Amino acid sequence: MTVYVFGHRNPDTDAICAALAYADLLQRTTRPDAIAACCGAPNQRTEYALRQAGLAPPRIVMDVRPEVSDVCRRNPIVAYEDEVFHEVYQRMEQHYIGAMPVLDRQERFVGLLTLIDLLKIIFEGDEDPGRARRVTSSISKICGAVNGELQHEVNPDDRDELIVMVGAMSAEGFTKRLHKFPSSQLLVVSGNRPTIQLPALEHCVRVLVVTGGYRLSPGLMQLAKLNDVTVISSEFDTATTTMRIKSARMIDPAIQRECQTLSTKLPIADARKELERSQQKLFPVLDDQGGLFGVLSKSDLINPPKTQLVLVDHNEIGQAVLGADESDVVEVLDHHRLGGSLKSDQPIRFINEPVGSTCTLVAKQFRAAGIEPTPGIALCMAAGIISDTLHLRSPTTTDVDRQTLEWLAARCEVDMDQFVREFFEVGSSLRTHKAEKVVREDCKEFEDRGHRFSISQIEEIGFELFWERRNELLQALIDLTKERQLEFSALLVTDIISNGSLLLLSHETEFWEAINYPTVERQLYKLDAVVSRKKQLLPLISKLLENAAMETPT
Repeated sequence: MTVYVFGHRNPDTDAICAALAYADLLQRTTRPDAIAACCGAPNQRTEYALRQAGLAPPRIVMDVRPEVSDVCRRNPIVAYEDEVFHEVYQRMEQHYIGAMPVLDRQERFVGLLTLIDLLKIIFEGDEDPGRARRVTSSISKICGAVNGELQHEVNPDDRDELIVMVGAMSAEGFTKRLHKFPSSQLLVVSGNRPTIQLPALEHCVRVLVVTGGYRLSPGLMQLAKLNDVTVISSEFDTATTTMRIKSARMIDPAIQRECQTLSTKLPIADARKELERSQQKLFPVLDDQGGLFGVLSKSDLINPPKTQLVLVDHNEIGQAVLGADESDVVEVLDHHRLGGSLKSDQPIRFINEPVGSTCTLVAKQFRAAGIEPTPGIALCMAAGIISDTLHLRSPTTTDVDRQTLEWLAARCEVDMDQFVREFFEVGSSLRTHKAEKVVREDCKEFEDRGHRFSISQIEEIGFELFWERRNELLQALIDLTKERQLEFSALLVTDIISNGSLLLLSHETEFWEAINYPTVERQLYKLDAVVSRKKQLLPLISKLLENAAMETPT
């Protein structure tokens, strides 16, 4: 079963590079089925790093909730709309099934056929003798149903609406009845009775079925050929042959063409609700083009398999890919605070260390396993560390990050000084993106003491572009707050050169009055020496919330 290695929503360079590198390590050790994934496209800096490393971006997966395609049965037993009762019933009996999807000969989905509906074909019109004796089929299908042999055939594959007439009466009575029906529609069933066979052949009936294993005499066979009468020899007796001819009726009247179908991409939770009150037993599953993908019954939804996830660079379900709460999280590698509602049914591997980058932790796993990363994977991890620590200048940087980056640089095949310079020069969010994307590109949601808020962060060279766009950025934050029903949203704009930041808020709640950083203007603060969302800004907000809670009278 595939295990997906995911960074957080709105992934930054560290999240994407950690996912790629850790998936590579898992593939080379314990999980060859590991796949790196992400919840959105990489930003320009990440794209630059991956190009330099010669790596493809992770697979974009926006939702890991189990879908109908994950649990339905592939390659189901099917019927074709031009088949007859006899063929389909045998298939149902052979495979112990009571329903099957129906296709046309171009493999397009037509509808659903159940055993109950199929049996109605045999007993169709039993209360009306006129309808009961009518059989719509082809000569070749009828011959197959009676295990017969074609002694003479005329257009055996044409679809005919036939009237079955059994020659079990006197020759005189039979002849009188014979002329009541159009000869082109008559199928006469007769034992070894030339007095029945001769008038049938003279009347030019469509088909003559001779039962009991008998064959027409040479003279009568010559007449059959002269009058274009198809002749079938059946090994069964007349009663059995007549019954089996009924089983050659076409199945199309019994097909449920308006049956309930399911999409391959329908989440299982939604499928349960949709099928809860349905009386249908089997549900065809169709792909995006409307073709048959598989079949599903209600029992398939009882205990569906869960998607397996490895989370890197986050440990909060609120920051994880959609559907993580319905998945099995089997491992976590992170360097952030513990938070959210992550739970597991079984013990899992959980690595959480106070370092500056998740890529540092991934590199440690390579070293612990005694596995050398390829130059591309080494540069990928180095890019994650460089990005998250602002090239080791962030207060989150530890000696472990410094030592790890040095170890990785020795395994890269690029000029690291040039790489770092170009990495930070490329991809200014303020220069290339609309305000709505700027505040969502690297955005994380948090919950603290009942307060839900988000913090976005961008790194720029200088604040000139920010001053030009601060009004539209403020409006984008306000829109984000409303859209996600948050208490407030914050944007931390970090200057890589000065190692300081500006903090823009969508709303100022009462607790912000206690902040001890200078106010530039309403809803905008200057945060000198603050460059880390994780280690500096989030603890500051948490402390302000804690103080506000203590001051609130109970």
